[in-house]
Amino acid sequence: MKRAKRILIGICCCSLLFISWLIVVNSRSDAEKQKDLMEQAFAFINDEVYLRAVPLLEEAAGYNAPLTGAAEEELKKAYLALIDTRGYKRKYTNLLETQMSRADAHAGVFAEAANYYLSISKTIDALGVLKTGIEKTGSELLITLYEQNRYAYEVNRTYYEEVSAIYGKTVGVRRDGLWGLASSDGVLRIPCEYEQISTYSGDRLIVKKDNEIYAVNLDNNRVARLREAAADFGNFANDRIPLLIEGSWRRATGEFEIGATSFEQLGMYSEGYAAAKMDNKWGVIDLSLNWLIPAEYDEIIQDELGRCYAQGAVFVRRDGVVYLLVGGVQVGDAYENARPFSGEGYAAVKRNGKWGFTDTTGTVVVDFKFDDALSFGQHLAAVKQGEYWGYISLYGDIVIETVFHGAKSFSNGSAPVLTERGWQFITLLEYKKEVGI
Repeated sequence: MKRAKRILIGICCCSLLFISWLIVVNSRSDAEKQKDLMEQAFAFINDEVYLRAVPLLEEAAGYNAPLTGAAEEELKKAYLALIDTRGYKRKYTNLLETQMSRADAHAGVFAEAANYYLSISKTIDALGVLKTGIEKTGSELLITLYEQNRYAYEVNRTYYEEVSAIYGKTVGVRRDGLWGLASSDGVLRIPCEYEQISTYSGDRLIVKKDNEIYAVNLDNNRVARLREAAADFGNFANDRIPLLIEGSWRRATGEFEIGATSFEQLGMYSEGYAAAKMDNKWGVIDLSLNWLIPAEYDEIIQDELGRCYAQGAVFVRRDGVVYLLVGGVQVGDAYENARPFSGEGYAAVKRNGKWGFTDTTGTVVVDFKFDDALSFGQHLAAVKQGEYWGYISLYGDIVIETVFHGAKSFSNGSAPVLTERGWQFITLLEYKKEVGI
């Protein structure tokens, strides 16, 4: 019995040794086969006979062996040599996609894919590749390439007589003297048929037609009506809209429930705060009508929509000088003028007749060198040099040339610009559709 057991153990050991030997032999065999395939392929490549080289390289790349990476690189070169032949463009991009999907994918393959898409004018796909590569590798090379191309845009052919600043995903537009509402890229959503409109917020737009003020939804159906007489109204946000009633400004909800407190002036709410004027002085109120900043200033700086507050910061004017308040406390030096912060980025400030940019600590981050400027929106700021407007990046570089007669801030990937035809919209290509291969 013991002898039989020893024999069985011996047989098992021999079997294991044999299996190990087979694995080694097969592994070496794969490596040798791969090497032979590549040598055959190189012979064809030297004669520029790529059609016959490709199958050999594809087989070589299929092995899990030392030269697999080299086989893939040679295969991509062969695909590019045949790129105008049907099917090879897809083969090339499929191989790139495979390489980029690997956990250890390096920055070079993302750069190669991006440059290929840029070469065939597929900027959207190139930007998608670069964004994925940056997330995966953090490569400075990819960041630089992305910055060089992320500002490519196209111009919407639609044009208008006048436009407001974009608010969220919509913008007020005027045609034939009447106002309507468009999406942020200029596509008309509500016809231009109103004498006056507010910003669109929540589910409604406040409008005026035939001296009647009411609210409509995006289908242009009436959803509420103001029963009291109002001479004017401001912009709608945070379910609040300013109404001018009997010479004073009062605050109302989207259902036109009117508050009792009166103001001499009242701005648009932004992040829950609005500029308000009382007893001939300006301050900032919250949604409960408490004063965040007491009414003791000559002016609260507002943008064209009436917003004053963002990132915890407000610009105030006293005795002709503008100061930045953060949390109610002055930071930084004084300015001649300023534009309010938006939800992100730097604010435009003016000193010695020129415009630059500051952050919320009061640190000047872009020097005073522009003739006019708006605060940053979506990492871009409209600036004026001489007679024309363009856009700078957060680094202060001109990235959209100063060729427009006027410009407004970016939102949702688009911005209104004034051309010879009127106000049109430019949209960054990376916002045109879902990007990626």
